[in-house]
Amino acid sequence: MQRIPEPELMLDPAQAVAYAQADFALPHQRIADHLGETFPGLTLTGTVLDLGCGPADLLIRFAKAWPHARFHGIDGSPAMLVEGNTAIAAAGLSNQVSLFDLQLPANSLPLPTYQAVVSNSLLHHLHDPLLLWQTLKQAAAPGAVIYITDLRRPNSTVQAQILVDTYSGSEPSLLRNDFYHSLLAAFTPAEVEQQLDTAELHSLQVTVTSDRHLQISGYMPGSDSPRG
Repeated sequence: MQRIPEPELMLDPAQAVAYAQADFALPHQRIADHLGETFPGLTLTGTVLDLGCGPADLLIRFAKAWPHARFHGIDGSPAMLVEGNTAIAAAGLSNQVSLFDLQLPANSLPLPTYQAVVSNSLLHHLHDPLLLWQTLKQAAAPGAVIYITDLRRPNSTVQAQILVDTYSGSEPSLLRNDFYHSLLAAFTPAEVEQQLDTAELHSLQVTVTSDRHLQISGYMPGSDSPRG
């Protein structure tokens, strides 16, 4: 099945509210926990950049897991950032987590470089996936931790619908529809590996983590461990 791109940005306030109110507690906590499992003994005390932070639920979970680090989230959807800032304030994390209205490619980021760069479910939104990898090379300090998670494209539309029914059957129709089209817009592991090769990010590894997810992780060249 060929990839079918979807809109790059979720600008509709109704979408932002639906995602902010949806129960992603289990999958998002698994992602946050898996960062620590992927990098055993990881200590984050610098600043972490989240690319495509959306309504910031996952970013809040990272911040709670690493209370000595600061977190910057960027997203190109003002509606998502409104929901994210509300959630951050409710969690009492406004002094630790900051959000910025930026869309890739970003000519400048809030900081020149970061100790870690994370992202969840941004890659499949990009019409040009190399924007993510170019931004990664711009933002990540030598030795920075890289932890990217995203959907992976199934083999057919029938399989995509089965995944939607299995994992989102009880969700509102807006979320089910978005999930279906996101699966069709996602990349296969082989396609992501080709993107990394083109971007000369040979230190990063692609791992299939579930029937619908993949992970790209590793350290930026320049050191074997993250900087503090």
